[in-house]
Amino acid sequence: GYDYPGDVRTVDVHIRRLREKIETTPSAPKYIHTKWGVGYYFQR
Repeated sequence: GYDYPGDVRTVDVHIRRLREKIETTPSAPKYIHTKWGVGYYFQR
């Protein structure tokens, strides 16, 4: 409900799952990159 603050790792989990689906090697991403301290970005 509205009182649940959520989880701080929710976005990280979704990004990991996306990488598993679209990257050939998820541990060395080619498309979804992490900019430490900022967030994620997509690169073609």
